[in-house]
Amino acid sequence: MALSTDASPPPSLGEEPLPHDGDGYDLNDDDGASIGVVSLDDEGFPSQLPGSETPSKKSSFTADFYRCGTDWSSLMLQDDKNNRHSDLERDSGKKMKQANLFQIWGFKRSDAVGLVESGPSLRVYSDKGGSSSERKIVKPGNWGSISRDGGKESENTKSLRKRKRFSGENRATHSCPFYKKIPGTTFTVDAFRYGSVEGCSAYFLSHFHCDHYGGLSKKWSHGPIYCSPLTGRLVQMCLSVNPLYIHPLEFNTEHVIDGVKVTFLEANHCPGAALIHFSLPNDQRYLHTGDFRACKPMQAYSLLINQRVNVLYLDTTYCNPKYRFPSKEDVLNYVVKITKNHLKIHQKTLVVVGAYSIGKECVYLAISKALGVKIYANASRRRILQAFDWSDLSDRLCTIGMSTLLHVLPMSSLRPETLKDYLKTYKDQFTAVLAFRPTGVPYSEHSSYTELRDFVQFLRPDKIIPTVNVGNAANREKMQSYFRDWLSLSSVVLPICWLQCRAFINFMTTKVGPE
Repeated sequence: MALSTDASPPPSLGEEPLPHDGDGYDLNDDDGASIGVVSLDDEGFPSQLPGSETPSKKSSFTADFYRCGTDWSSLMLQDDKNNRHSDLERDSGKKMKQANLFQIWGFKRSDAVGLVESGPSLRVYSDKGGSSSERKIVKPGNWGSISRDGGKESENTKSLRKRKRFSGENRATHSCPFYKKIPGTTFTVDAFRYGSVEGCSAYFLSHFHCDHYGGLSKKWSHGPIYCSPLTGRLVQMCLSVNPLYIHPLEFNTEHVIDGVKVTFLEANHCPGAALIHFSLPNDQRYLHTGDFRACKPMQAYSLLINQRVNVLYLDTTYCNPKYRFPSKEDVLNYVVKITKNHLKIHQKTLVVVGAYSIGKECVYLAISKALGVKIYANASRRRILQAFDWSDLSDRLCTIGMSTLLHVLPMSSLRPETLKDYLKTYKDQFTAVLAFRPTGVPYSEHSSYTELRDFVQFLRPDKIIPTVNVGNAANREKMQSYFRDWLSLSSVVLPICWLQCRAFINFMTTKVGPE
């Protein structure tokens, strides 16, 4: 007999269930399900984005930004525009349409559509029915002369098939969108799917999720890749990129690349994820968040305190007032509480946590610490986790599934039939399985609406460029209206507003889960 229990927190935590962490935009190798039914194109992106309101005719920076098409020169500083010529076509006479936005991203839409169906966030099945300021000078190596050997990528697993779909190897190369370029530099961020970008001298990778590294493979030969040390190890290990192209940059250390000061800061997203701070010789400063979860410790980053940011490239995955979810710590405590309560009733329970290739480690690590048990993962995942160089995690891994009740599986394996079959392989040891999908409980590695607001009000940038949920003009203008409201608030009022908001959230999150 199969029992199904929804372990999502009470409705009071939000107006509606939270979407899949990443909203379908942050797709990862092992992710095979999301909350709700989502129609996807052959690139794994939503075939129809939400919102169809008529775009506002009011002029704003965001309208100018997206109307530029693939020509980013009009957004550069005046001094830079006088010294540079854009080789990209400009289409400022037309308003951007949703279909065209996918084209400038480099995606070719297809008539073939897939459906991804969701399940409960937690499932139970039972057989019984019951900062330093160190300075470094970084110079690109002789990367232009390196030749690469071709190779045929294995398609034995769904994970590899999805990775190949995002790699861009089978698509025609498109022009790199202007918003992936850092104005006044020859740098791009997370722009690997466009092949060799004309004029680009340095390719930055914010973190190792496939919608950001898409295009990287063992054939990469277009230029140096700058990333965090952990991300660099994963790029070499999982994608077989020639190590001569990989230039790891330590966190909290100022590096000088082509005359630009570059500093990586902890992004609080997945292991190795970085906020990338660029400081140009003309005193213009840009902060690219990649994917991140804003938190109060970021407001102690000396670089952000002492230097004003002119343009902020912001992860806007949850830039909507309805997304106000609890802190990571509150959610982890909730998961541990559910696990302990269930084990009191069904002692022979196998606990399963769904995870991406990287990400969600804190969920199963919290359970491991609370129960004092080891963590079982297959050989390929253990190899990746060992690369983190986290002794607290590495020491808890084991190689035999029967030696522990805590297992980590790909997110795509958290389906009823798959879990039942998996339980049968341990039928002599376990009679039930408790499965957590960390995208169902509100465990997010992206910022909530209030966290975005607090971060923007702390940083107070001159301009904000949203990087997620920009599929139509109405969404973009709505986000810009939020940004204007956040930045228009008086600095005298901010502390009061912040304390009231935190008091409300703390009150709500103390009620998480059944008593």
